[in-house]
Amino acid sequence: MLHPAVLLPFLLVSLIWGSTWWVITGQIGEVPASWSVSWRFLLATPTMFAVALATGRSLKLGRAGHRLAFLVGITQFCGNYNFVYRAELHLTSGIVAVMLALLLVPNAILARLLLKQPITARFALGSLVAIGGIALLLLHEARAAPVQGKVFLGVAFALIAMLSASISNVIQADRTGQRLPMVSLLAWAMLYGTICDLAVAWTTAGPPIIPTRPAYWLGTGYLAIFGSVITFPLYYGLIRQLGPGKAAYNGVAVVVIAMLISTALEGYRWTPLTVAGAVLATIGLIVALSARRPAT
Repeated sequence: MLHPAVLLPFLLVSLIWGSTWWVITGQIGEVPASWSVSWRFLLATPTMFAVALATGRSLKLGRAGHRLAFLVGITQFCGNYNFVYRAELHLTSGIVAVMLALLLVPNAILARLLLKQPITARFALGSLVAIGGIALLLLHEARAAPVQGKVFLGVAFALIAMLSASISNVIQADRTGQRLPMVSLLAWAMLYGTICDLAVAWTTAGPPIIPTRPAYWLGTGYLAIFGSVITFPLYYGLIRQLGPGKAAYNGVAVVVIAMLISTALEGYRWTPLTVAGAVLATIGLIVALSARRPAT
Protein backbone atom coordinates (compact mmCIF):
# COMPACT_ATOMS: atom_id res chain seq x y z
CA MET A 1 0.00 0.00 0.00
CA LEU A 2 2.90 2.40 0.63
CA HIS A 3 4.43 1.83 -2.80
CA PRO A 4 3.82 4.94 -4.93
CA ALA A 5 2.37 2.84 -7.77
CA VAL A 6 -0.41 1.78 -5.39
CA LEU A 7 -0.69 4.62 -2.88
CA LEU A 8 -0.88 7.51 -5.36
CA PRO A 9 -3.69 5.99 -7.51
CA PHE A 10 -5.52 4.99 -4.31
CA LEU A 11 -5.40 8.57 -2.97
CA LEU A 12 -6.22 10.21 -6.30
CA VAL A 13 -9.25 8.01 -6.92
CA SER A 14 -10.45 8.60 -3.35
CA LEU A 15 -10.18 12.38 -3.65
CA ILE A 16 -11.91 12.56 -7.03
CA TRP A 17 -14.69 10.08 -6.27
CA GLY A 18 -15.22 11.67 -2.87
CA SER A 19 -16.10 14.92 -4.65
CA THR A 20 -18.22 13.38 -7.40
CA TRP A 21 -20.95 12.36 -4.94
CA TRP A 22 -21.76 16.02 -4.32
CA VAL A 23 -21.41 17.00 -8.00
CA ILE A 24 -24.01 14.37 -8.89
CA THR A 25 -26.58 16.24 -6.78
CA GLY A 26 -26.41 19.07 -9.34
CA GLN A 27 -27.14 16.63 -12.16
CA ILE A 28 -30.52 15.47 -10.92
CA GLY A 29 -33.81 17.27 -10.44
CA GLU A 30 -34.17 19.44 -13.53
CA VAL A 31 -33.02 16.54 -15.74
CA PRO A 32 -34.17 12.92 -15.30
CA ALA A 33 -31.47 10.80 -13.70
CA SER A 34 -31.11 8.49 -16.70
CA TRP A 35 -30.49 11.38 -19.08
CA SER A 36 -27.85 12.83 -16.76
CA VAL A 37 -26.09 9.44 -16.76
CA SER A 38 -26.37 9.35 -20.57
CA TRP A 39 -24.87 12.83 -21.03
CA ARG A 40 -22.00 11.90 -18.71
CA PHE A 41 -20.98 8.84 -20.68
CA LEU A 42 -21.65 10.37 -24.07
CA LEU A 43 -18.80 12.69 -23.11
CA ALA A 44 -16.64 10.07 -21.40
CA THR A 45 -16.81 7.36 -24.07
CA PRO A 46 -15.16 9.18 -27.02
CA THR A 47 -12.58 10.57 -24.60
CA MET A 48 -11.67 7.07 -23.42
CA PHE A 49 -11.33 5.89 -27.04
CA ALA A 50 -9.10 8.90 -27.71
CA VAL A 51 -6.92 7.99 -24.71
CA ALA A 52 -6.58 4.42 -25.98
CA LEU A 53 -5.52 5.62 -29.43
CA ALA A 54 -3.19 8.29 -28.06
CA THR A 55 -1.39 5.74 -25.88
CA GLY A 56 -1.03 3.25 -28.73
CA ARG A 57 -3.36 0.64 -27.27
CA SER A 58 -5.04 -1.75 -29.67
CA LEU A 59 -8.83 -1.51 -29.78
CA LYS A 60 -9.15 -5.13 -30.88
CA LEU A 61 -10.60 -7.24 -28.08
CA GLY A 62 -11.74 -10.43 -29.77
CA ARG A 63 -15.05 -12.15 -29.14
CA ALA A 64 -14.34 -12.99 -25.48
CA GLY A 65 -13.06 -9.46 -24.87
CA HIS A 66 -16.18 -7.85 -26.33
CA ARG A 67 -18.35 -10.19 -24.28
CA LEU A 68 -16.52 -9.06 -21.15
CA ALA A 69 -16.70 -5.38 -22.18
CA PHE A 70 -20.45 -5.73 -22.72
CA LEU A 71 -20.97 -7.22 -19.25
CA VAL A 72 -18.82 -4.54 -17.61
CA GLY A 73 -20.65 -1.83 -19.54
CA ILE A 74 -24.10 -3.07 -18.60
CA THR A 75 -23.29 -3.53 -14.92
CA GLN A 76 -20.89 -0.64 -14.22
CA PHE A 77 -21.74 2.14 -16.65
CA CYS A 78 -25.47 1.50 -16.93
CA GLY A 79 -26.85 -0.39 -13.93
CA ASN A 80 -24.55 1.04 -11.26
CA TYR A 81 -24.84 4.69 -12.27
CA ASN A 82 -28.55 4.70 -13.06
CA PHE A 83 -29.27 3.41 -9.56
CA VAL A 84 -26.71 5.70 -7.89
CA TYR A 85 -28.27 8.79 -9.45
CA ARG A 86 -31.73 7.61 -8.43
CA ALA A 87 -30.56 6.91 -4.88
CA GLU A 88 -29.35 10.52 -4.57
CA LEU A 89 -32.89 11.72 -5.28
CA HIS A 90 -33.86 10.37 -1.85
CA LEU A 91 -30.66 10.37 0.26
CA THR A 92 -27.82 12.82 0.87
CA SER A 93 -24.67 12.30 -1.21
CA GLY A 94 -22.67 11.38 1.92
CA ILE A 95 -25.07 8.61 2.89
CA VAL A 96 -25.12 7.14 -0.63
CA ALA A 97 -21.31 7.08 -0.45
CA VAL A 98 -21.58 5.23 2.88
CA MET A 99 -23.91 2.66 1.33
CA LEU A 100 -21.52 2.09 -1.59
CA ALA A 101 -18.63 1.60 0.85
CA LEU A 102 -20.21 -1.78 1.62
CA LEU A 103 -18.87 -2.77 -1.82
CA LEU A 104 -15.97 -4.42 -0.01
CA VAL A 105 -18.27 -7.25 1.13
CA PRO A 106 -19.62 -8.53 -2.22
CA ASN A 107 -16.25 -7.79 -3.85
CA ALA A 108 -14.43 -10.09 -1.41
CA ILE A 109 -17.10 -12.80 -1.69
CA LEU A 110 -17.26 -12.71 -5.50
CA ALA A 111 -13.45 -12.67 -5.73
CA ARG A 112 -13.43 -15.81 -3.60
CA LEU A 113 -16.04 -17.52 -5.77
CA LEU A 114 -14.95 -16.38 -9.24
CA LEU A 115 -11.23 -15.62 -8.94
CA LYS A 116 -10.39 -18.16 -6.20
CA GLN A 117 -8.83 -15.48 -4.00
CA PRO A 118 -8.92 -16.50 -0.32
CA ILE A 119 -10.18 -14.11 2.33
CA THR A 120 -7.41 -13.66 4.93
CA ALA A 121 -8.20 -13.51 8.64
CA ARG A 122 -6.80 -9.96 8.96
CA PHE A 123 -8.87 -8.77 6.01
CA ALA A 124 -12.00 -10.37 7.48
CA LEU A 125 -11.35 -8.76 10.87
CA GLY A 126 -10.79 -5.33 9.35
CA SER A 127 -13.91 -5.73 7.23
CA LEU A 128 -16.05 -6.58 10.24
CA VAL A 129 -14.78 -3.50 12.10
CA ALA A 130 -15.38 -1.28 9.05
CA ILE A 131 -18.86 -2.70 8.51
CA GLY A 132 -19.64 -1.94 12.15
CA GLY A 133 -18.63 1.67 11.56
CA ILE A 134 -20.71 1.90 8.40
CA ALA A 135 -23.68 0.40 10.29
CA LEU A 136 -23.42 3.19 12.90
CA LEU A 137 -23.46 5.83 10.14
CA LEU A 138 -26.54 4.26 8.59
CA LEU A 139 -28.21 3.96 12.02
CA HIS A 140 -27.75 7.70 12.48
CA GLU A 141 -29.37 8.35 9.10
CA ALA A 142 -32.29 6.07 9.95
CA ARG A 143 -32.90 8.03 13.17
CA ALA A 144 -32.47 11.46 11.58
CA ALA A 145 -34.43 10.91 8.35
CA PRO A 146 -38.24 10.73 8.32
CA VAL A 147 -39.48 7.18 8.00
CA GLN A 148 -40.92 7.45 4.51
CA GLY A 149 -41.05 5.15 1.55
CA LYS A 150 -38.68 7.37 -0.38
CA VAL A 151 -35.88 6.91 2.15
CA PHE A 152 -36.15 3.15 1.94
CA LEU A 153 -36.40 3.40 -1.84
CA GLY A 154 -33.13 5.34 -1.85
CA VAL A 155 -31.47 2.63 0.25
CA ALA A 156 -32.75 -0.06 -2.13
CA PHE A 157 -31.40 1.83 -5.14
CA ALA A 158 -28.01 2.23 -3.44
CA LEU A 159 -27.80 -1.49 -2.66
CA ILE A 160 -28.62 -2.44 -6.26
CA ALA A 161 -25.99 0.03 -7.48
CA MET A 162 -23.44 -1.55 -5.12
CA LEU A 163 -24.15 -5.07 -6.37
CA SER A 164 -23.93 -3.95 -10.01
CA ALA A 165 -20.57 -2.30 -9.38
CA SER A 166 -19.29 -5.35 -7.53
CA ILE A 167 -20.06 -7.66 -10.42
CA SER A 168 -18.20 -5.43 -12.87
CA ASN A 169 -15.27 -4.99 -10.46
CA VAL A 170 -14.65 -8.70 -10.19
CA ILE A 171 -15.38 -9.95 -13.70
CA GLN A 172 -13.00 -7.45 -15.33
CA ALA A 173 -10.13 -8.97 -13.33
CA ASP A 174 -10.60 -12.47 -14.75
CA ARG A 175 -8.15 -14.10 -17.18
CA THR A 176 -9.78 -12.49 -20.21
CA GLY A 177 -9.60 -9.03 -18.67
CA GLN A 178 -5.99 -9.51 -17.50
CA ARG A 179 -4.74 -9.90 -21.07
CA LEU A 180 -6.57 -6.87 -22.46
CA PRO A 181 -5.32 -3.26 -22.41
CA MET A 182 -7.21 -1.55 -19.59
CA VAL A 183 -8.17 1.61 -21.48
CA SER A 184 -9.33 -0.39 -24.51
CA LEU A 185 -11.53 -2.62 -22.38
CA LEU A 186 -12.98 0.43 -20.63
CA ALA A 187 -13.57 2.30 -23.89
CA TRP A 188 -15.67 -0.51 -25.32
CA ALA A 189 -17.39 -1.10 -21.97
CA MET A 190 -18.36 2.59 -21.81
CA LEU A 191 -19.69 2.41 -25.36
CA TYR A 192 -21.90 -0.58 -24.55
CA GLY A 193 -22.95 1.04 -21.28
CA THR A 194 -23.80 4.32 -23.01
CA ILE A 195 -26.02 2.56 -25.53
CA CYS A 196 -27.81 0.90 -22.61
CA ASP A 197 -28.06 4.27 -20.80
CA LEU A 198 -29.71 5.89 -23.82
CA ALA A 199 -32.20 3.03 -24.13
CA VAL A 200 -33.07 3.25 -20.41
CA ALA A 201 -33.38 7.05 -20.53
CA TRP A 202 -35.63 7.08 -23.58
CA THR A 203 -37.79 4.29 -22.17
CA THR A 204 -38.20 5.74 -18.66
CA ALA A 205 -38.04 9.50 -19.29
CA GLY A 206 -39.02 10.02 -22.92
CA PRO A 207 -37.08 12.01 -25.57
CA PRO A 208 -33.78 13.70 -24.67
CA ILE A 209 -33.89 16.59 -22.23
CA ILE A 210 -31.00 18.99 -22.83
CA PRO A 211 -30.33 21.41 -19.95
CA THR A 212 -29.07 24.91 -20.65
CA ARG A 213 -27.36 25.82 -17.35
CA PRO A 214 -23.57 26.17 -17.77
CA ALA A 215 -23.11 24.79 -14.24
CA TYR A 216 -24.85 21.57 -15.27
CA TRP A 217 -22.46 20.99 -18.17
CA LEU A 218 -19.41 21.92 -16.09
CA GLY A 219 -20.48 19.28 -13.57
CA THR A 220 -21.13 16.76 -16.34
CA GLY A 221 -17.69 17.42 -17.81
CA TYR A 222 -16.05 16.95 -14.42
CA LEU A 223 -17.90 13.66 -13.86
CA ALA A 224 -17.07 12.45 -17.37
CA ILE A 225 -13.37 13.31 -17.48
CA PHE A 226 -12.21 13.24 -13.85
CA GLY A 227 -14.87 10.94 -12.38
CA SER A 228 -14.74 8.40 -15.23
CA VAL A 229 -11.92 8.63 -17.77
CA ILE A 230 -9.14 9.35 -15.26
CA THR A 231 -10.31 7.30 -12.29
CA PHE A 232 -11.61 4.04 -13.77
CA PRO A 233 -8.29 2.92 -15.31
CA LEU A 234 -6.60 3.71 -11.99
CA TYR A 235 -9.24 1.93 -9.90
CA TYR A 236 -9.43 -1.17 -12.08
CA GLY A 237 -5.64 -1.27 -11.99
CA LEU A 238 -5.83 -1.29 -8.18
CA ILE A 239 -8.24 -4.22 -8.35
CA ARG A 240 -5.70 -6.19 -10.36
CA GLN A 241 -2.85 -5.30 -7.99
CA LEU A 242 -4.61 -5.60 -4.64
CA GLY A 243 -7.54 -7.88 -5.37
CA PRO A 244 -11.21 -6.74 -5.53
CA GLY A 245 -11.72 -6.84 -1.76
CA LYS A 246 -8.84 -4.60 -0.76
CA ALA A 247 -9.32 -2.25 -3.72
CA ALA A 248 -12.93 -1.73 -2.62
CA TYR A 249 -11.59 -0.17 0.57
CA ASN A 250 -11.09 2.87 -1.60
CA GLY A 251 -14.80 3.35 -0.92
CA VAL A 252 -14.16 3.76 2.81
CA ALA A 253 -11.70 6.58 2.12
CA VAL A 254 -14.21 8.07 -0.32
CA VAL A 255 -16.83 8.09 2.46
CA VAL A 256 -14.74 10.34 4.69
CA ILE A 257 -14.19 12.83 1.87
CA ALA A 258 -17.80 12.70 0.72
CA MET A 259 -19.17 13.24 4.23
CA LEU A 260 -16.84 16.18 4.83
CA ILE A 261 -18.09 17.74 1.60
CA SER A 262 -21.67 16.92 2.57
CA THR A 263 -21.04 18.61 5.93
CA ALA A 264 -19.81 21.79 4.26
CA LEU A 265 -22.30 21.97 1.41
CA GLU A 266 -25.39 19.99 2.44
CA GLY A 267 -25.57 20.74 6.15
CA TYR A 268 -24.77 17.20 7.29
CA ARG A 269 -24.55 17.20 11.12
CA TRP A 270 -22.01 15.07 12.99
CA THR A 271 -23.05 13.35 16.22
CA PRO A 272 -21.25 11.03 18.65
CA LEU A 273 -22.77 8.14 16.69
CA THR A 274 -21.43 9.31 13.34
CA VAL A 275 -18.01 10.14 14.79
CA ALA A 276 -17.81 6.64 16.29
CA GLY A 277 -18.86 5.16 12.95
CA ALA A 278 -16.22 7.12 11.04
CA VAL A 279 -13.52 6.10 13.53
CA LEU A 280 -14.45 2.42 13.35
CA ALA A 281 -14.57 2.51 9.53
CA THR A 282 -11.11 4.07 9.44
CA ILE A 283 -9.65 1.53 11.88
CA GLY A 284 -11.15 -1.28 9.81
CA LEU A 285 -9.65 0.26 6.67
CA ILE A 286 -6.17 0.27 8.22
CA VAL A 287 -6.42 -3.30 9.50
CA ALA A 288 -7.81 -4.73 6.26
CA LEU A 289 -5.30 -2.97 4.03
CA SER A 290 -2.43 -4.27 6.18
CA ALA A 291 -3.39 -7.82 5.22
CA ARG A 292 -1.17 -9.59 2.71
CA ARG A 293 -2.41 -9.70 -0.86
CA PRO A 294 -4.24 -13.02 -1.41
CA ALA A 295 -2.75 -15.30 -4.02
CA THR A 296 -4.78 -15.70 -7.19
